[in-house]
Order: sequence, then C-alpha cells, then structure tokens
Amino acid sequence: MKSNLLVTLNADALQKQRLHALQCLFAKACNEVARVVQETRCWHRVTLHHWVYRMLRQRFPELGSQMICNAIYSVSRTARLVFQHPQSPWHLSRLGEKPLPLLRFTDSAPVYFDRHTLNVRQSGLSMYSLDGRLHFDLQLAPLQLRSFREQRLKEIVLFREGEEYRLSFSFGGGEDAFSEQVAGEAPEYVLVIEMEHERALHHAVSSIAKEAA
Repeated sequence: MKSNLLVTLNADALQKQRLHALQCLFAKACNEVARVVQETRCWHRVTLHHWVYRMLRQRFPELGSQMICNAIYSVSRTARLVFQHPQSPWHLSRLGEKPLPLLRFTDSAPVYFDRHTLNVRQSGLSMYSLDGRLHFDLQLAPLQLRSFREQRLKEIVLFREGEEYRLSFSFGGGEDAFSEQVAGEAPEYVLVIEMEHERALHHAVSSIAKEAA
C-alpha cells in the first residue's frame, strides 16, 4: 500500500532564505553529477556514487556527506525518468548512438532528504540546512503519525510552491518514478539540452566574447 503526506512548512523569512540557499546548492551538485551521466551514459546510483562522491565532497564541503548522497540519488532518479520512460523522446532506443542530452537542474529543483537529514516528532520536525538544523512545528493526526511508525518511508522531498516550502513524504513499496512523469515530458525543474543546442550556445557565447575583446 502506497500513501503520500504533504506538509506546508510554517517558515519565517530567515528560514526561507536558508531553505533557498540549500535548494540552490543542491541543484549545483546535481548538475555536476548530470555531466558525468552525460559523459558516461550511466545513471546507476551505486556506480555514480563511486565515481563522483569524493569529487562532490571536495567541491561542496558545506553540503555534507548525506546530502551529497541525496543529490546523486536525485540525478539517478531523474535520468531514469528521462532516458528510460517508454514515451520519453530521449529514450535510449530513440537516441541510438547520439550523445546523451545534458540534464540541467534549475534552482527550483526539489531537494531530497532522508532519515539522517530530517527527523519527525509528534509535535515538530528538524531538518538539515547549510547553517545548522531548522526546526518547525508540525501538527499531525494520529493516523498520519502511525504512517511514520508502521510504513516504510520511501522518499522525503522538499519543494517550493509560490512563496511556500512544502515537504512531501512518500510511504510504501519500491521506487516507481515512472508513474510521476507526464508522457513525453521531462520534470519541469530540469532542462534537457541536446548536444547540438549546447554547441550552438557555446559558439554564440565565444563569438560575443571575441567581439567584445
């Protein structure tokens, strides 16, 4: 049995700033992993972890080891959506020998948490940020609290909707990322940049730089 719980955080202005800073840095880490996916045509989470974990820890020391793992998971999950969904225009069978497109995560990309980086109590929760733990009041019904005790917590996702930050808790069975993708579309927070477009953009930027010199 699968279920979801959506919680709006009662964050003040400073807490929103800290959440935004975490979201932006998390996206930067995801983009580093995405380049490796493009170069290697591999998005297996364990393999990616072996390849990029040390590099990411050196490049983003303030992000912390567990959030680095969560960024790797986010890219692996998204690449599976883009390159393996049967109706995706970027499915491997349609790309053939062409280079993989580059996945670019925007600053609106969600942040993935886990039991190490977010804790839920009966009356509140604490969650990781770049400047220490953030604490929020949380009023859950008995049935909702029971889900945390008795069900497997599959995913915890932080996302921004307008001016509000929300947490989505997913309970239940194994990963089923395909069910969340609209047929033929990438997630709205990811840009899929095909190599031809990337080369054209690079050429245009280089030309502008030469003219300005």
